Amino acid sequence: MVRVRIDLHTHSTVSDGTDSPGDLVRIAADAGLDVIALTDHDTTAGWDTAVRSLPPGLRLVPGAELSCEAPAADGRRVSVHLLAYLFDPAAPALVVEQQRLRRERRRRLRVMAEHMAADGLPVDPDEVLGELGPDAPAGRPHLARALVRAGLVRTVDEAFARFLGGGRGYLVPRSDTPVATAIDMINEAGGVTVLAHPFASSRGPTISEDTIAELAERGLTGVEVDHPDHDPATRRRLRGLADDLGLVRTGSSDYHGSNKTLVIGQETTEPDQFEALLAQATRAPVAAS
Repeated sequence: MVRVRIDLHTHSTVSDGTDSPGDLVRIAADAGLDVIALTDHDTTAGWDTAVRSLPPGLRLVPGAELSCEAPAADGRRVSVHLLAYLFDPAAPALVVEQQRLRRERRRRLRVMAEHMAADGLPVDPDEVLGELGPDAPAGRPHLARALVRAGLVRTVDEAFARFLGGGRGYLVPRSDTPVATAIDMINEAGGVTVLAHPFASSRGPTISEDTIAELAERGLTGVEVDHPDHDPATRRRLRGLADDLGLVRTGSSDYHGSNKTLVIGQETTEPDQFEALLAQATRAPVAAS
């Protein structure tokens, strides 16, 4: 039996990846994938190009990774990333919120760049933002690449470790969408939702099991179990939780091109779980003609 390979979490140059949407789908096909989801941060601007560029035999799941937040037990806000698939990108509430998020990300990136420049680091805020398209969501990787070009660090990972990660002095908080609100918006737009890397503790405080259970009741479709930032014990814990709550289990690479040392297709979703995800959406993936 031929194994179907499905990667449901990738990024292009439309957000913080290094491959254009067209190149991304070609790379996916060359890697032997059968299905790929394009999930740029807080934007759907790459969908049309990806659809036009689809190689024969590859199916595209149009999506986005939404920047969200949830309350923690101690009252703090926990950053949550929500993968949304197969939704209507013209849904009014969603359009307004994505526009707000893109403005917020640009404001945040400028403030961080200005703080670095004020401290004498070789960063030009106008230059960093000038490299972005008019509707492109700004992210810390854009600033990290500027630090690499300036010779201050050798890699994007080093830039995060030294300057851009939590507790490093230059991280600026942002105002994200409450995750329950985002789930409601995507459901109303005909799509489905999956929590991205929900227990990736290396990224900071994580969402609790109780909160995931509440979101499942709210209409959450699935959780990303197999992710490069989840160790075997975490995957077992998430798999059991998903089964208990009746959630779909996905696996994905979170590919960003050369920004991260991740290989497209290194984590994949089982075909039966993919079909379970599709069964709850009103739209179908796009196939090459």
